[in-house]
Amino acid sequence: MSRWLCVLLFTCVSAHAAPDASSTDDDIQRLLVSRGLISQINTQLHEAGHSVAARTSELVGTAMGFLGVPYRRGGNSAATGFDCSGFVRAIYSQTVGLVLPRRADEQAKATQKIDKNELKPGDLVFFNTMRRTFSHVGIYVGEGNFIHSPRSGASVRVESMQTPYWSRRFDGARRVETAELTADTLAAVSR
Repeated sequence: MSRWLCVLLFTCVSAHAAPDASSTDDDIQRLLVSRGLISQINTQLHEAGHSVAARTSELVGTAMGFLGVPYRRGGNSAATGFDCSGFVRAIYSQTVGLVLPRRADEQAKATQKIDKNELKPGDLVFFNTMRRTFSHVGIYVGEGNFIHSPRSGASVRVESMQTPYWSRRFDGARRVETAELTADTLAAVSR
């Protein structure tokens, strides 16, 4: 595990509760900028007065706060456990105020396709783990790593996309563009 990820984990982890975003935003943002994972240019205001960089660091910090929460099929909360899409949906709902569709394949349809080399922290990464496209989803955290709720018997964790298992099953990357995700868009993919 890379040094920056260890620092990020140490900074952000609390006992199954999301960290206080106001206390970690600046540290996480500085770390992400220093690693070249986000740009200083991304400081323009975004919707509720937050910068894209601040939202990204808040999103990643919140996700890291749920490390160790057990997997539960159909789960969508820390109290009961998460499945992969329930985890992603909960993180985006809590940090961005956006309710993504419930299933991983629907989340892929509702978000903007990007190339793997364009990945930034906060983007969604999809995998074919059940012999069907977009059957698993996680949140990219940088340096080839993603956070997800993997499977029954496991818990929310960070893994490398370069391991043979994940690299063989990589299905694509998507970016959540909040301006593009309107109620109409979400309703259309949920039909």
